[in-house]
Amino acid sequence: MAPDAGPGVVVDAHHHVWDLGVRDQEWLGEPGLEPLRRSFTTADLRRDAAGGVLGRPLGGTVVVQCLPSTAETEELLAMAAGDDLVLGVVGWVDLTDAGVAAELDRLAALPGGGALVGLRHLVQGEADPAWLLREDVRRGLEAVAARGLRYDVLVRPHQLAAAAELARRAPHLPLVLDHAGKPALRDGELGTWERDLRALAASEQVHCKLSGLVSEADPLAWTVEDLRPAAEAVLDAFGPERVAFGSDWPVCVAAGGWARWADAAGTLLGGLDPGELDDVLRGTAIRTYGLRARPHVP
Repeated sequence: MAPDAGPGVVVDAHHHVWDLGVRDQEWLGEPGLEPLRRSFTTADLRRDAAGGVLGRPLGGTVVVQCLPSTAETEELLAMAAGDDLVLGVVGWVDLTDAGVAAELDRLAALPGGGALVGLRHLVQGEADPAWLLREDVRRGLEAVAARGLRYDVLVRPHQLAAAAELARRAPHLPLVLDHAGKPALRDGELGTWERDLRALAASEQVHCKLSGLVSEADPLAWTVEDLRPAAEAVLDAFGPERVAFGSDWPVCVAAGGWARWADAAGTLLGGLDPGELDDVLRGTAIRTYGLRARPHVP
């Protein structure tokens, strides 16, 4: 069975893995991502996360897709079937395809298919700021909701308003905002981001990951105080019961790594009471994604 994900551990709601010997990751060619240009496995994650967060060890994770590829999703599901650390998979399907419902059913029937807890699309790269509201996308999202899956929202600040409108139109669709909507921490222009973040948080089926902030700040020179305005806005808008810690590992390696982000998160969460802290570090992820220990093949 999976490692103990009970009180006193961390459930990482957002990390990645990739094998460059199997599939290229073209996005790694961006400047500043040189430390990421190798393969990363869950064994590497266990090593990097050995210190946990605030002394709480890593007890389980949700692995998230990187590429718009059902082949990658199949590989993540197979990995989850054999790795007791991975409690859930957020995969990818083409939401605009007329056969999206059948594709979701096919993935769920694969080895490890029971670990499929959500879907994600790289909306941040779409030119249309209202992509989430397109009719063909909405049809795909209805198929996601009908299967009890969640939809991870990966957007930049100018796309948050569309996410908020989607949440209002689809209260039956559980949404999880990745990386707090990527606030512009490098230039400090957070006013519009916070306004739209709060509009999104007004829909109670939406949860938010406290993740990815170190990548939105200066990756080489960020401080905890650089991250604090965004972290405080997230906690105030959603409340700890709807906020989940995520490492965004190994992407965070390019901005100091797991341990540095974990130390910062511990400081940022220092004002929470024990129950609220347990929500952010464990409970919210378990409730949001419906995580549970699963039998696996050693």
